[in-house]
Amino acid sequence: MEGKTPNLPDTGFLRLPEVLRLYPVRKSTWWAGVRSGRYPKPVKLGARATAWRAEDIRGLIETVAAQSAQVQQ
Repeated sequence: MEGKTPNLPDTGFLRLPEVLRLYPVRKSTWWAGVRSGRYPKPVKLGARATAWRAEDIRGLIETVAAQSAQVQQ
């Protein structure tokens, strides 16, 4: 389980409150990032249900961590 993000399932979908607990930015910042392509695109689960793939969120967190590690070197 080395390098595994806590409370993040291997597969499945995460709703916005779950995503924002793992990647703490304001909701408006998140949606602006989705529109600009900085953050992953959501998946529509229904007419009023939007979620993100756990794999996409894990990839985002790992990418940001790797960029942060490079800056600190």
